[in-house]
Amino acid sequence: MRDTTAPPPLVRVRGLKIHFPIYTGLFRRHTGDVRAVDDVSFDIWPGETLGLVGESGCGKSTCGRALLRLYEPTAGSVQIAGTDIATLDAGALRRARPMMQMVFQDPQASLNPRMTLADIIGEPLSEHTTLTQDERLARIYELMDQVGLNRRFANRYPHEFSGGQRQRIGIARALALNPKFVVCDEPIAALDVSIQAQVVNLLEDLQDRLGLTYLFISHDLSMVRHIADRVAVMYLGRIAELSPRDALYERPLHPYAQALLSAVPEPDPARESSRRRIILKGDVPSPARPPRGCRFCTRCPQVMPVCREVQPELAEVEPGRLVACHLYTATTQTAGPTGGTEATEHVQQGETP
Repeated sequence: MRDTTAPPPLVRVRGLKIHFPIYTGLFRRHTGDVRAVDDVSFDIWPGETLGLVGESGCGKSTCGRALLRLYEPTAGSVQIAGTDIATLDAGALRRARPMMQMVFQDPQASLNPRMTLADIIGEPLSEHTTLTQDERLARIYELMDQVGLNRRFANRYPHEFSGGQRQRIGIARALALNPKFVVCDEPIAALDVSIQAQVVNLLEDLQDRLGLTYLFISHDLSMVRHIADRVAVMYLGRIAELSPRDALYERPLHPYAQALLSAVPEPDPARESSRRRIILKGDVPSPARPPRGCRFCTRCPQVMPVCREVQPELAEVEPGRLVACHLYTATTQTAGPTGGTEATEHVQQGETP
């Protein structure tokens, strides 16, 4: 259990759902939904980095965008610094934007090619502050210094920079309004390996100096191990396991987390030679037609009959470790599926990073 005297979580997500409607036929009738994110709950504490991992299409990026209301939530609540982002009207949401920002995956696609570096970084200042032109320029230079960009580049355009430099521009823009919470949506995926470590080290340095809180979305498990304090493993729109970083990498509990981490190469040749890969059979089910019970039951090497009938809830099975699996949550095997309130209580009991 977390110390009761500790500050409350900066980000509190409960029962978040993002469903995209499917329309078919001549009259475009609503015939179903793609359940991109389906009942996700977690907390992020001030100054913490929560890593969100999973294979492509599991809902990681959709979840991150929903936290900032770039996608409208279908259901659930998202509280950031005590404000329920999911219920704000347009005016209130605009006023809340400075405390939450995003670093996008593709630095080239997220920067306006017609704007100079100074215009890109200064745009949030023009929209949300009343700084004079001189004060805005001074703040732009300060941000460029923070992310390691030469001030002489202020009047250059995005195409004149390398991938790593463009990502630094995106980070500077995200920091312009002194946010409390930053969603990093695979910020190193489009960069060369030689540049990835520089960007991650920059994010860590900025977090230490500015007290930032991150949701770090990535499929690079090695990098997540380096930067995250806790890690949430997603599969088909739901969280399969949420554990402290070291505990997860040393001994994953959920069968999907075990298979995912078994694919991470070991730098030690001796350990690499003895590493046992878990090869999953079959394909990931469609998020428009997920399995009836556990989302992972169609590919799980340890599947049981109850897995095909009852959806396991995310519950604390060890101190600070939450798992949605019938191998550990015996109560769900005997009592049947639990309701939303009980699932929320499980999450609240296991919020220790």
